[in-house]
Amino acid sequence: MRKLSLVVVAAMLLATGTIFANDSKVVSPTKSLSSQISVMLSENNFSEMNSDLTAQVRFTLNSEGEIVVLSVDTNFDTMESFVKKSLNYKKVDITKVEEGKIYTIPVRVKA
Repeated sequence: MRKLSLVVVAAMLLATGTIFANDSKVVSPTKSLSSQISVMLSENNFSEMNSDLTAQVRFTLNSEGEIVVLSVDTNFDTMESFVKKSLNYKKVDITKVEEGKIYTIPVRVKA
């Protein structure tokens, strides 16, 4: 009976050791991608009159991990050219590149 209790305790210690050894913090690639895009668009020179501009940006990633802007849906031409210039063919740091997958993100630029 004593050996059985030792085996149970050893099994419990082994099980808890493997649970704590796993990395439970999983970073979503989409969240990482949106934060990188946010940094790319953070430096802008829009005036106070155009202080709150919004757009819907559709893009994909190529095989080298670069953003390829497909369309920018906005009412402001300057916003469209700014987003394209800031994002098009900029390399992003992402582990799994799903080439050809189309992403759509809302972009809001404040001056």
